[in-house]
Amino acid sequence: MELPASFTVHRALVVCFAACLALLTLLAQENRGTPVRKTLVAHRGASAYAPENTLPAYRLAIKQGADFVEQDLQITRDGVLICLHDLSLERTTDVEKLFPDRFRESERDGRKVREWLVSDFTVAEISRLDAGSWFGEAFKGTRIPTWEQSIGEIRGKAGLFVETKAPEVYGERGFDMESLVLDVLRGNKLDLPGADPKTPVLIQSFSSASLQKLRQHGCRLPLALLVDQPDEWVTAEGLKRLAKFGQGLAPSKKLIASDPGLVIRAHKAGLTVTCWTFRLGTGMDATALTKEMKQYLTVYGVDGIITDNPDRFPR
Repeated sequence: MELPASFTVHRALVVCFAACLALLTLLAQENRGTPVRKTLVAHRGASAYAPENTLPAYRLAIKQGADFVEQDLQITRDGVLICLHDLSLERTTDVEKLFPDRFRESERDGRKVREWLVSDFTVAEISRLDAGSWFGEAFKGTRIPTWEQSIGEIRGKAGLFVETKAPEVYGERGFDMESLVLDVLRGNKLDLPGADPKTPVLIQSFSSASLQKLRQHGCRLPLALLVDQPDEWVTAEGLKRLAKFGQGLAPSKKLIASDPGLVIRAHKAGLTVTCWTFRLGTGMDATALTKEMKQYLTVYGVDGIITDNPDRFPR
């Protein structure tokens, strides 16, 4: 007897729902055995309330209870690591006003754009820039900190969640970002796990090559791979390969939402999972943001959250 098409569709929906329920149950069961304590990482500091990657944002993140403060690293022309997200300075500083002619012009999406690249400026020149006014008048005159300065500010109060930004780009310009990072950590006696129990250090990157290079340079600190797409690294085999040189996976929240089993696969490979980026969005209030974080921590079973809003983290 031939079944009607509507029955076939209904049966398919029932099977799909059952599969989803089974997956969520498995996630919940796996999470029961994990510690209650989850990790709060302040994304570029408390960047919802103060200009990102600045000392005021880092101080506020600590005040709001961050376990780790995330710092993005760039390299100046004279080889100094500074805390900044972008390769160029114009988005978050007044560089166009102070150095109007020091741009590079390139074509993007059919139009010419001007960029004031970090690697074209010395640390002394960058220290003159206003990195706070773009965010609000109350932060006028805030400076871009060197990584050394930010370590001094955070040390003993929270951990360092460090990201090597565009290491291949800097490699093309003659810099070895990984060596610079390790040199600063050694100089601060933070290059070994547990060196300062009050200041744990983790290094993350979108570049698997950068993480492996850190290992080749003798780095013994925990490393995490940032991922945003369903690529080879999120497969069972890819995660096993990652576990050979890294300790963590840092996927975007959309990646986990589309593939909840990723958390299970990563845990089975011995990797921690720290998810990004949680922030207030259109139509979302503070309560909804906390609820969203809690869903990822309890239902999906992630080990940590990276957020612009550390004060909304569910404890």
